[in-house]
Amino acid sequence: MMPKTAKKSRKKKGSGPMPSGGAGLIRFFEDETPGIKVGPTMVVILAAILLMMTVIAHIAALAAQP
Repeated sequence: MMPKTAKKSRKKKGSGPMPSGGAGLIRFFEDETPGIKVGPTMVVILAAILLMMTVIAHIAALAAQP
């Protein structure tokens, strides 16, 4: 049998304090806020569409020159 001082106590996951470097940012971003929800995938898709539209507009402007 092991002595009581040699036993290790386990902490539950998520029950520990927040790291001091985090400054509570994880908790802040987990909270639900009102407004439009736009995921990172949608932002990348919209940026790609904007880029393609800009390139097409430049090509169309060059083709329309006399």
